[in-house]
Amino acid sequence: MSQNQSAILIADEMHSSLFAMLDNAGFTYSYQPKISRAELLQQLAPFAGLIIRSKTNVDEELLNHAPNLRYIGRAGAGLDLIDLAAVERRNIRVFHAGEGNRDAVAEHVVGMLLALLANILKADREVRQGIWDREGNRGYELGNLTVGLIGYGNNGRATARRLSGFGCRVLAYDKYLTNYGDTFAEEATLDQLLNEADVVSLHIPLTSDTRMLVNDEFIERVSKPFYLINIARGEVASLSAIVRGLEQGKLRGACLDVLENEKLAKLTPDQQTAFDSLRQSDRVVLTPHVAGWTHESYVRINEVLVRQLAEVV
Repeated sequence: MSQNQSAILIADEMHSSLFAMLDNAGFTYSYQPKISRAELLQQLAPFAGLIIRSKTNVDEELLNHAPNLRYIGRAGAGLDLIDLAAVERRNIRVFHAGEGNRDAVAEHVVGMLLALLANILKADREVRQGIWDREGNRGYELGNLTVGLIGYGNNGRATARRLSGFGCRVLAYDKYLTNYGDTFAEEATLDQLLNEADVVSLHIPLTSDTRMLVNDEFIERVSKPFYLINIARGEVASLSAIVRGLEQGKLRGACLDVLENEKLAKLTPDQQTAFDSLRQSDRVVLTPHVAGWTHESYVRINEVLVRQLAEVV
């Protein structure tokens, strides 16, 4: 491995475990977690590799400043920050750590869903206020429900494995796979999933096809009143449509780890109205994009990423 092939610019904050892994694999690197966009454009030219997390947008402008770039590593699962068509035109390899946080995501899905079904957050708030309301907090059992997973990659499969322990039926739909049914989930068409599911959980990347997939029309297509889970990307689901679904009774509840705009101080008026409604609802569980963000996954993502780089670079 030549010096040029192994020189990497790391442009985001990373867990310290990454550096020993890169050293052991023979890579040289420049760690610049605070680098600005302008500085990145100025400094990227000599590097063969770029490692990013959530700050850096890899677009035509950036790639035009990276004549020697041969590979990009994303310390995470999603690739929506990378212009994949532009990267492919330049024969730049892209690696990501999709399996690194799958267990964390799967556990978070189950935790949020159980909290919603059993009214755990609502009951906790009430008891702290001296309210002892057993009947008002009577819950539902997960084992009696049919859960539909849209997307059956790393996160979808890990979620299905955990759901199987509750005895519930799991359906999975993935437009990019064939013959993917397994012990933990039945392969289904999208129509079948929307006809039979009590819970719809999103495990898909953000693409032009999936942006605002969950809108008024989608919610109306689901046959039963259902629970929605989004731990994928916020822009896959319209907050206003979710609010309308809750108000109309089509949505029994929602678990949202991601929002269409996660900069809460910069919401549009419509987004603010929808967010205010969601955060005041006892039928909504909210977390701040932490489904895959555990202490263990932070290290495991680095392990997966460096292993991939070392195998092909």
